[in-house]
Amino acid sequence: MVNVTTFLWLIFFKLFNRTTVIGRKHVGYERNTLLLSNHQSMIDSFPVGLFAFYPQSWLKTYLIPWNPAAEENFFKNRFLTWLAHTYRCIPVKEGRRDPFALRRMVEVLPHGVMTLFPEGGRTRDGNVGEGRLGAGLIITRARPKVIPVAIDGMQDVLPIGASIPRPFKRVYISYGEPIDYSEFLDHPKRQEAAQGVVDLVMAAIRKQHQEIRQLRARDRKP
Repeated sequence: MVNVTTFLWLIFFKLFNRTTVIGRKHVGYERNTLLLSNHQSMIDSFPVGLFAFYPQSWLKTYLIPWNPAAEENFFKNRFLTWLAHTYRCIPVKEGRRDPFALRRMVEVLPHGVMTLFPEGGRTRDGNVGEGRLGAGLIITRARPKVIPVAIDGMQDVLPIGASIPRPFKRVYISYGEPIDYSEFLDHPKRQEAAQGVVDLVMAAIRKQHQEIRQLRARDRKP
């Protein structure tokens, strides 16, 4: 079911929203791969995971990403809960301080792949915000291959407050080179190391996002 609906999302994003993908070669198909992305809409995880791992996920099911998801949005009733579990969503309690969810992410990541949004919430102005500590704790514990991802245009596809995705927009996704965070692994203070990793990744995402904005500006020129 997941790969079938993923194909439908592919049609939506590629055909109806003219999605431009940059740097796909950096991702690879390894287990224990973590995609860290800025956050613009409730459905960002679909295009981020889709263009990273589809269609290889048909044969290598471990490439269907795990997706930490806000409990108050994606687990509100039985149907949404069933749907969320089908799409490998890990419930995260409101407020985002959820040690159980953190342990679950560290547990499953080495056996598969995951998309994660370090900002912890969607942007209100389209810009890249600050990353939170949790993503860094996951990285320093699971030690995955970390890919910085910048996305732009999703705030037009599904703005905050909207419930139906809009077609005929432009979406850009940039996958950066894997982040070398080895300098933080032996740091004596775990939380400082975790925040240092997050800040390093967010700097890369911010740079990629700026490059996307420049590309978008050039594409708009007649």
